[in-house]
Amino acid sequence: MDLLKTYLANKDTQKKILHVESGDFLREFVKADSYTQKKTKFVMENGFLVPESVVVYLWMNYLIKNFTGQENIMFDGCPRKIDEAKMLSDALKFYDIEKPDVVYVNVARTWAEEKLLNRARKDDTVEGIKNRMDYFDKEVIPVIEYFKNNKYYNFIDVNGDQTREAVHEEILAKLGLNS
Repeated sequence: MDLLKTYLANKDTQKKILHVESGDFLREFVKADSYTQKKTKFVMENGFLVPESVVVYLWMNYLIKNFTGQENIMFDGCPRKIDEAKMLSDALKFYDIEKPDVVYVNVARTWAEEKLLNRARKDDTVEGIKNRMDYFDKEVIPVIEYFKNNKYYNFIDVNGDQTREAVHEEILAKLGLNS
């Protein structure tokens, strides 16, 4: 995503990019001290899922404060649940965003498991990764299918089992951006 963000920033230096990434938003959100923020922090630290309402609130709050209608918006790694996808669709339609691109970097489960294990984060245990991959199959695959089968979106499936640079080039080609 960083390569695409850099490419777009360099291609049109006048057009700002709004980067929406739920994990980053949540990590920043839980630094404060309200009841909701404490509760969210507890949920995250104990391996539970933050409710869709909190996640979508963070997206929308960011867009309300920053989106003027002139920026590119990049949603990175989200939505992850079907209700989030439907709420995102409502927001994009509200903002009159026509035929948004959805880029799915498609990787094999074994490839993803290997990459996660090699990160060596404390939550990247064999069991933890298995649980996240099972969650992906159960919750995220229906979201991917929602976008793939929705004519409102330009769904782009990219082979993620290649080098980072090759993935980037494939994304640019499929978006019609490589010049």
